[in-house]
Amino acid sequence: MMFSGLFSAILLLSVGIYFIPNRLKYLFTMILLLIAMFVTSSWGIKALFYDDLPLIVDLNFEFLNFDFSFYIDKLSSFFLLAINFTSLTGFIYAYKYLSPYYRIKYPLSFSIHYFSYFWLYISMCMVVMLQDGTAFIILWEIMAISSFMLVIFNAENRTIMKTGINYLIQMHIGMLFILIAFMIAENGTGVMGFASLKPYFSDHSNTILFLMFFIGFGMKAGFIPLHTWLPLAHPSAPSHVSGIMSGIMIKMGFYGIFRVVSALQSDIMTIGIIILGISLITGIMGIMSAITQRDIKKMLAYSTIENVGIIGIGIGLGVVGMAMKNQILVLFGFSGALVHILNHSLFKSMLFFAAGSVNHATHTKDMEVLGGLVKKMPHTALIFLIGSLAICGLPPFNGFVSEYLLYSGMFMSISGSGLYDSFIILSGIIGLSLIGGLALFCFTRAYGITFLGQERSIRVRGATEVNMSMILPGYIIISVIMVIGLASSIVVVPVFNIVSETFTNTAYDSAIITNVLNNLLQVNILSGLFIIITAALFSFRRNIFRSKKTDLRPTWGCGYTAGTSKHQYTADSYSDNFIELANPVLRSQKLSEEIMATDIFPEKKSFSSVSKDIFDDYIISYPKEFILKLLKKIAVMQTGQIHHYILYIFLFIIAALVLTYFELI
Repeated sequence: MMFSGLFSAILLLSVGIYFIPNRLKYLFTMILLLIAMFVTSSWGIKALFYDDLPLIVDLNFEFLNFDFSFYIDKLSSFFLLAINFTSLTGFIYAYKYLSPYYRIKYPLSFSIHYFSYFWLYISMCMVVMLQDGTAFIILWEIMAISSFMLVIFNAENRTIMKTGINYLIQMHIGMLFILIAFMIAENGTGVMGFASLKPYFSDHSNTILFLMFFIGFGMKAGFIPLHTWLPLAHPSAPSHVSGIMSGIMIKMGFYGIFRVVSALQSDIMTIGIIILGISLITGIMGIMSAITQRDIKKMLAYSTIENVGIIGIGIGLGVVGMAMKNQILVLFGFSGALVHILNHSLFKSMLFFAAGSVNHATHTKDMEVLGGLVKKMPHTALIFLIGSLAICGLPPFNGFVSEYLLYSGMFMSISGSGLYDSFIILSGIIGLSLIGGLALFCFTRAYGITFLGQERSIRVRGATEVNMSMILPGYIIISVIMVIGLASSIVVVPVFNIVSETFTNTAYDSAIITNVLNNLLQVNILSGLFIIITAALFSFRRNIFRSKKTDLRPTWGCGYTAGTSKHQYTADSYSDNFIELANPVLRSQKLSEEIMATDIFPEKKSFSSVSKDIFDDYIISYPKEFILKLLKKIAVMQTGQIHHYILYIFLFIIAALVLTYFELI
């Protein structure tokens, strides 16, 4: 009861952000966040580790004549703890990241920003703790509006403002689908909220209502073709906001999908194949598009779409397992998806923070003009390197654990399945393997072009390492990544329990679970030994060279010393062969001025490449252009003459009378 009162109090106190001095706004917001995180973490830990039954918390605002209850089960707790950690690291990073803006922005801008950040955090927490449909929709809307306000922090830039509006419109479209789906379920059961789903699914076709929910939640998650807001909004937002949005906010879509699939009663195989198919397309197209990007934050945004596909593959496999009555596929599919949700919240937020540090130091996000930053920004380079290794699923980092669970479930299931089921599982194996290989290519390109080689422009020449408060969140996240990578059971066992509680109709073979945990333990031990040996070798080398004089000289160029930074691989040339192979899908264009044979002394020429998102073209751009052209044609009616407008009213009245007479309206 005390904690619920404390939580209610900080919601009301958040308005104080607007009234305190500018220099204290960050500190005040941090205090509110820490109190809220303490309260919600205590609820989450209690529900996840100590209670077998869901935790019910009542909130009562008597002076507003308004009260509601939080329903916190193990699934809610998992998301709650991930929200808390990612939101905290993001706000720590924001302290120095925002400091240059204090000289150019009004105090009101920071009031709006900190208030929006606090309410984005609060709305995400409340979304995963609410079962009532009306309250859920209200908080879903608050989450959309607060994140919109964070995206348009630099609204002086018209492009960013347009991006924010585009994002807000798409979030409202998604919210509308969720609202309609809840209303359909309420119409059939008399209950508004997640509690209505099982009764409704028991008496009605599951596919149509599921697709309504999937469009709404999938738009927030960023499934292709519902993703078009994501590659625009993430690069436009401040980097700590990008980290929060990509790291945890989009996972609210997955929370909703988990709630819906846990209630399914029929059409399960059809729904599983739909999820798996869309997820495979999302993962493959996402990483293919990431490889073509020059903007480091846009590359990370498309990489987020790739990881959305990986999580979706896990959910799809779990649903297919439900249809096949395959305990292994259910357990490892859903568990792999949940663990990857946590893993992605860690390494993707860290990568966005590192990209923000690069932008902060060089004032550019274009990888083509970077290079050589490993010497000027060693901490940022290390953070980005570990994030890159983790996102590629390599041991001893956390990304390996979630992908190992997915592969384990598929390989253990395929041997005893029929031809049709084996084909479905095999498509998951092939798709996940292809995504993993392309991810390695993508992040060797990103890290190599950005941090290795020689500096390509004057922007890099003046770069220095960022403030420690911007580095600290990266190292905090790395410590958690290493704990998951080296002691996997700490996360995997609770996740198994979450899946067992959420999908209660399935009994799981403890021998299989024990075997997989033992395999992970062996990988953990070998990974730990590898780290110890590597650290010992570096320490030994350092001790040897400590007493010796060492000279730093340029890297040997094989006898050729006339090279410049222009002779290095660029981001475009690194991926040129891949882009040519994938051009039918990616629709990349090379824009160059041709050097003619008659140009003995040619003038300076330009070359650039452009990669378009075909889904954005056909789903957003083309329809938008068509509507704009139609509106321009209709605009001829706007003559400015009063007698014309009177005529329009008269014609409307006549049309209404005719339609009423024939009982058409």
